[in-house]
Amino acid sequence: MAKTNCPISRDDFRNHAHPVEISIAGSTLLADVKEFSTGSLGWYLNGKTTIKVGDKPVSVQIGLNLTIVGSKELP
Repeated sequence: MAKTNCPISRDDFRNHAHPVEISIAGSTLLADVKEFSTGSLGWYLNGKTTIKVGDKPVSVQIGLNLTIVGSKELP
């Protein structure tokens, strides 16, 4: 299977990427711009929120990575 080429440069990402709004169970959270230790580019969210199960609220922990496909191979 052919690799996907990333359509932006690292400089484009650094200069133009902004946090991404993520909605989970009615709560809006921000995923921060991130350069991962692997070299990939994307966004990262770590936090907690409450989700109702039936009529009972439960606390949940959130861990979310959004990774730009092909960004690891950028120079």
